[in-house]
Order: sequence, then C-alpha cells, then structure tokens
Amino acid sequence: MRIATWNINGINTRLERLLDWLKSSNTDVLCLQELKCPPEQFPEQALADAGYQAAFTSAGRWNGVAVLSRVGLDDPVTALTAVPEYEGVAEPRAVSATCGGVRVWSVYVPNGRELSHPHYTYKLQWLAALRETVAAEMTDDAPYAVLGDFNIAPTDADVWDINQFQESTHVSQPERDALTALTDTGLTMLDPRPLKYDVAFTFWDYRQLCFPKNRGMRIDHILGNAPFTAAVKDTYVDREARKGKSPSDHAPVVADLTL
Repeated sequence: MRIATWNINGINTRLERLLDWLKSSNTDVLCLQELKCPPEQFPEQALADAGYQAAFTSAGRWNGVAVLSRVGLDDPVTALTAVPEYEGVAEPRAVSATCGGVRVWSVYVPNGRELSHPHYTYKLQWLAALRETVAAEMTDDAPYAVLGDFNIAPTDADVWDINQFQESTHVSQPERDALTALTDTGLTMLDPRPLKYDVAFTFWDYRQLCFPKNRGMRIDHILGNAPFTAAVKDTYVDREARKGKSPSDHAPVVADLTL
C-alpha cells in the first residue's frame, strides 16, 4: 500500500497536476491539506472518476483537508475531539478515515504567523487538541497514522539555514515540545529519503528562487504507531512534484507499506 501526504495549496487550481500525480505515483491513499475551496466546489466527481473516494472538510478560501482512497474509505470523522476556535471559528483542519485497514488523519496545523501573534497561541492549543484526540483513540491493534502539514521543523537541520529563522515560528521550542508530546502518545515520525541533496525538505517558498536554490524546510510529516511503522518499507519526498508550471509550494511525502 502506498500512502502519502501533500499540501496541495489549492485543489482546484492544481487539480490536473493532482490527478496526473495520483496516476503516475500509483498512490492508494493521499492526505491533502490547504484545499482552499468551499465544500460545494470540492472536485468529488473528478476524483471518483479517477477511482478515489474522498472524505473532506473545507470552508472556503483558506484551510481545508481531505483523505482520498482507492482501497476503501470507512468511518470518516471531520474534526478533532475538542477543536479550539480561532476568532470564533472552528477551522477545517483535520479529517480522518479508515482506508484498507489503516486509520489515517490528514491534518493542517495552524501556521502560527509570529511568536507574539494570537495565532501562535492557537497553534499550540490546536496541537494539544490533536494530541488529546490521538491519545484517546489510538491503539496498538491496528495501523494508525497522522499525516500532514505540521508547520514545524523538528530540528535545526530541517531548515535550510537556522540563522534565518531566529525568533520565528516553525522552529520555536514550544512548537517542537508539542510535536514531541504528540509522538509520546506512541507515534514515531518517519524519516524520508530526500532523493536529492542531504535533507528531505518538503516546502520551498515561491519567492527568491528558493526551490532551485534548495532553501527549504521539512514541515510535512508522517507519524505512525508501531503496527504502521513496522509495515513501512520505504519513505521519501517526491521532489519532482514541486517542479513544473504552477506547482504547490510543498512536495508529497510518500510511504510504502506491506500489510
């Protein structure tokens, strides 16, 4: 089984790229983030025509997540157990489903913006809610994984130059502590192959030629419980998907499992 996560940065803007990638990559389950579409514009029929069922939650211009599966999709859930609100809104940032016997969550962790911004506090609250949800429902009886754009670089080596990120979100200790608290529930973060260069970056800003200069960050992750990680045979970042015309600013992270 091939399972992947990808911040698509606008599903309708990049629908043709998405459909082409699903076909060429032979992916069975794909977790998507940053759909950027109202629910009535989610391309459910186009995905169904390609052989994929979908569970999704979206609200419009920002956010939105989905799970796509061609190996079955059961028991969808479209929110965390106790999701915090930002400015009075429970944003659509998490969706889960059971696909081919694997329970997956697709998550889009808040960016945080700046350390002094209320969005940063919201980010930490959201991560705490994610941990609470995972701790309550995960068992060691079946494969379980949390995939998505976490907006956290786990170590200083996971950004192209840590000196460029001093006093910034994505690398602060409270964010990293929240990620550690999540793995302490029994999840392990996969360490993907980069395919090129030394670090498997997953995000490169559109500006200042960041992608060709490989000025990236590793902020998209796959975390799995023991039955999930034991089944993983390979994991990598598909850097090729970041190339070409009108790409997402993220690349897919892919895991191959034998179940």
